[in-house]
Amino acid sequence: MNQVILVGRLTAPAEVVEIDGAKKVTTITIAVSRGFKNSDGIYEADFIKCILWNNMAVNTQNYCNKGDCIGVKGRLQTRTYENENKEKKYITEVIAEKITFLSSVKQKDEKIENKKELVDKK
Repeated sequence: MNQVILVGRLTAPAEVVEIDGAKKVTTITIAVSRGFKNSDGIYEADFIKCILWNNMAVNTQNYCNKGDCIGVKGRLQTRTYENENKEKKYITEVIAEKITFLSSVKQKDEKIENKKELVDKK
């Protein structure tokens, strides 16, 4: 079974590219926090590439921004290529099958502004 479930924050806005005039694709990177602190007491994160196709790609571009929290369900896929030195390189990516928009930085900022307004009125 090849199944991956990730929850993390977008490191940059999604940019959709059209292929062959019909298919749409975007590659996003999400920062997924590790569940423990390192020796310096800091939480580290893994930066994971995810490939989104067609409606998932377009919706992510339209509704998500850098810093938004999303859930990705998909599968791992490995591909190879040769670099300019003729060395074989391997890339492992997540091919998204489902995306869930969990929270946005914009919503968080709006909540903070609303709380400030309430405090100022008191």
